[in-house]
Amino acid sequence: MVKKTAKKKYIPNSKEKYMCAKHKKFFTERLIAWRKEIVKSNNESVVLNNLDDNSSSADIVDQASSYTEKTVEMRASNRRRKLVNKIDSALKRIKDDTYGYCEETGEPIGLKRLIARPIATLSIQAQERHEQEEKIYIAN
Repeated sequence: MVKKTAKKKYIPNSKEKYMCAKHKKFFTERLIAWRKEIVKSNNESVVLNNLDDNSSSADIVDQASSYTEKTVEMRASNRRRKLVNKIDSALKRIKDDTYGYCEETGEPIGLKRLIARPIATLSIQAQERHEQEEKIYIAN
């Protein structure tokens, strides 16, 4: 009987040089897998939307329900499309060695934040500043 050894999944850590080749490879693979998942989901929703068409139904409630569902799905699809663009942008930043650094300050964003949100472009402090400014702007 052959014993299978479970290969440990690599997770970037702070002991390694920030944005070393291992880190870049990890985030590239993660972003590409996430992108494929989103594109697949978008393709499936397009097919399902084309199959389910109650807009020609005689029942006005069915028509309204169908319209609402399609509107919600279109919004979700648009969000996913924007997310794909952000993923593509992150992959481009990996290639040009700017990935992992805050667009505002140039400081490292941090591995924990990137693992949680691989498309992050701002450090936590810069993000918090932006959110504070939004609150002040909205309140005025």
